[in-house]
Amino acid sequence: MNVGVFIGAIRSGQEVSPEQMYEFGTSLAGSRVSDAQLGAFAMAVCMNGLSIEARVELTKGMRDSGESLKWNLPGPVLDKHSTGGVGDPVSLLLAPALASCGAFVPMVSGRGLGHTGGTLDKLEAIPGYVSQISNSRFRSIVKAVGCAIVGASNSIAPSDKRLYAIRDVTSTVDSIDLITASILSKKLAVGLDGLVLDIKTGSGAVIKDLEKSILLADSLVEVANGAGCPTVALITDMSQPLTSSAGNALEIRSVMGTLDGSETNPRLLEVTVALGAKLINENAFFKSSGNKEDLIRRAILSGRAMESFSKMVAEMGGPKDFAESWKNKLPEASVVREVFTKHEGYIEAINTEKLGQVVLFLGGGRLKENDKIDPAVGLSTLVSIGDKVDKNTPIATIHASSENSAEEAANRVSEAYSFSFAAPTPPSLIYK
Repeated sequence: MNVGVFIGAIRSGQEVSPEQMYEFGTSLAGSRVSDAQLGAFAMAVCMNGLSIEARVELTKGMRDSGESLKWNLPGPVLDKHSTGGVGDPVSLLLAPALASCGAFVPMVSGRGLGHTGGTLDKLEAIPGYVSQISNSRFRSIVKAVGCAIVGASNSIAPSDKRLYAIRDVTSTVDSIDLITASILSKKLAVGLDGLVLDIKTGSGAVIKDLEKSILLADSLVEVANGAGCPTVALITDMSQPLTSSAGNALEIRSVMGTLDGSETNPRLLEVTVALGAKLINENAFFKSSGNKEDLIRRAILSGRAMESFSKMVAEMGGPKDFAESWKNKLPEASVVREVFTKHEGYIEAINTEKLGQVVLFLGGGRLKENDKIDPAVGLSTLVSIGDKVDKNTPIATIHASSENSAEEAANRVSEAYSFSFAAPTPPSLIYK
């Protein structure tokens, strides 16, 4: 296959054969396709799209660019993936909850993409946590603990690792075709018995429009099931952060507060429970488990999920006593400053993408592929839609590395909120 001619056909909206698309997907792992060509391909796909058949073949090619894992475990191998949002650490709560219920969760996750946070960046805010491990070590931790959250190794869908980085720097993050191939190539390579997808919609999502979110959910479910992995999806709200925090260490604090009961985040808990219940509802292993939502909720509120999470952290190089010491072990910013508003009334709407951009500005994400992240910076005590505020009510707390950046961030945070005199109806957590 001539790569240049192939890319030209995609750019012109011409059909390419399934064999060519599969071959291109496998080729991304090597030097046959240059970064420039991959960027051109991503832009061409973003402009013209791909058919479902082409998406399936691209995904399968990327899956087969590396090793596919096989499991022999006494429970189902399950996973979850989110399309990304702001203040959205569901994976960190759901993986240990599922593990404590008897499932095994080999979760291959990604880093921040655009204004959205990355699961690996959050976990690496925990001192010592190493997300890049060998496949043999990955298998060992999953078998021993029930869950492990890692980065894609060079042997697991290596094609996606290149494409993921290129999407982040070429403004092709929101392509349904590329999102589908990126997510599923990793998931299919891990050898799952079931997958649940958390498709975000709203101002903080990659795909903000509900109808487009439905199209993405349809694409993901159709491609995954077509490739042999039983898959379901929920479309959930990202018109505001899911927790009261946005930023890597700060979101870990929100997760730990929910796991130990010291600071439960209701929206985070409810979305986690809904996703977990949807995933296990049709799995034969859980047929006699009664109400599936109660099963997941009890796993979290009883402390069993905290035990699984802490064991995973220890196995991944983090503190062995993290369940007890997390408040003192996580990094803290040198400048902490509350943000107040001149308005009186209710929070009517939030530009959640703008809040994500504030975290980026503070150093909590990447503007360029190789930027170093400051895990301590971000936002906390964020108000929610429907909250009543006045000039004495902080709408957020800035965690910054300098006074200058804190002041600029405060101005940007204020611009993200809209106010009304009447109390609005908060958005639904789950749309479809």
